[in-house]
Amino acid sequence: MKKEFLPLGSIVRLKNGTKRIMICGRLQLREVDQKIFDYCACYYPEGILHPEELFLFQHSDIEEICFRGYCDEEEEQLMKYMKKRCEELHL
Repeated sequence: MKKEFLPLGSIVRLKNGTKRIMICGRLQLREVDQKIFDYCACYYPEGILHPEELFLFQHSDIEEICFRGYCDEEEEQLMKYMKKRCEELHL
């Protein structure tokens, strides 16, 4: 199964979520249990108010993609690399 990633700045609503959030990080490691999440996000439109208000979630948790972030050649290259590393690490 190939991993899918949205660009930074993408705005999504999670399943059972009422507030939209904006993706501000990808492939995030939660230190307490070493679990890797596809995304890290903050409230939209507020942004990061407090670091403890960041959300970690998987792509499969997304109910709706409200806006796709900016994507250029550099972003496409990074996505290819991330997908390749995920395959190598069996993520």
